[in-house]
Amino acid sequence: MSKTQSNGGAVLVDGATYDWHLQREPHQSDDEGWKGMTIALLERDAQREAWVQFPPPKRLLKGLPRGRLQLDDATISRCVRAALAAGWEPMSRGKPVVFMVDADGN
Repeated sequence: MSKTQSNGGAVLVDGATYDWHLQREPHQSDDEGWKGMTIALLERDAQREAWVQFPPPKRLLKGLPRGRLQLDDATISRCVRAALAAGWEPMSRGKPVVFMVDADGN
């Protein structure tokens, strides 16, 4: 399984193309501590984005330095499927919908 260092791209999931980009890198919040990275998903020609939040990496919780982001097409595809299963409707209108996933994107 190859890893890419990209901060955006497109994946094909069940016949539909979804564009994605890195919305927010892992960061430390004053009130909530470490927060994981967030990616934004949008089906082509759709209106409503989904923001998928990952848990903070364990290395940050242990005080270790940040590593490089590791996102690949398989992880993004799992994120799309998880958001759709949780009720994301890309063709509806409105603010982005936020979903939490595990470290693997499920």
